[in-house]
Amino acid sequence: MSWRVTLHCTRTEAEALPESEELFPFSDSPPVIVADEPDPHAPDDWRLFAYFTEQPTTRELILLRRLAAGSEPELTHLGEDDWVTISQAGLEPIRAGRFFVHTPTHRDDVPDGATAFEIDAGLAFGTGQHDTTAGCLRALETLAGRSFANIADIGTGTGLLAFAALSLWPQAKAIATDIDPISIDVSQENAAINGVRIGHGPGELLLAVADGMDHPILTARAPFDLLIANILAGPLIDLAPAFAASVTPGATLILAGLLDTQADGVIAAYAEQGMEVVERGDGEWCVLVLKAAQRSVAAS
Repeated sequence: MSWRVTLHCTRTEAEALPESEELFPFSDSPPVIVADEPDPHAPDDWRLFAYFTEQPTTRELILLRRLAAGSEPELTHLGEDDWVTISQAGLEPIRAGRFFVHTPTHRDDVPDGATAFEIDAGLAFGTGQHDTTAGCLRALETLAGRSFANIADIGTGTGLLAFAALSLWPQAKAIATDIDPISIDVSQENAAINGVRIGHGPGELLLAVADGMDHPILTARAPFDLLIANILAGPLIDLAPAFAASVTPGATLILAGLLDTQADGVIAAYAEQGMEVVERGDGEWCVLVLKAAQRSVAAS
């Protein structure tokens, strides 16, 4: 990535951010677009960053401007430096229970006894800094005393949550999917960095590009007794029936990527599928832990 476009926006505009492919359907290499809240004391002042491999065209800048009404795009040439390295240089590691997530910069800072993961990925995929990722790691930690044999991580991003799950249940089978092929490439690279085995068997992770649950591999691997989805409130609601049909009776679901104000809508969608809330979490970005009905919707 060599060009960055910055726009100032509201929180509402940031939450409505579309997929890059939706905004740039004509582009073979759409930009990576991410939102950032630079000051928690100014909760409505957000920024959008769009990273391009080539200098953005006037058409692309006009499309970006529509995402943030009233903001003029600020164009920055990043030169020959790797923007991923730049973005990660200042990121502090995150500690969530036994888990310690860090970038290569903090490789020597792993505490004794921690389960550490090195995530060398771009801003588009996160590095565990986001509250939702940390919340998911803490939710997994609370389940450590239980047993799971068949795990799915939907919308995996970096692969991190699947890695964490396999560290807790090393004999389980796991699959991680994402709609973005680049994400799956990144997850495979991260798996190699962290010593996670790729494959179909126990203790191994299968990776696949999939839109929600729409993939024959997911169908073949179902039903899952643990399903993790750190995506967005809208897709979580849309996927409720598919998730319910893909899990075992009494399965556990960890759902994240939603604001606390969106939680009731997500909970209602899953209640319709016979699921109950075990843990709602707290804070602005909440993590829901749900339990599926003892008799699955798919079998009723």
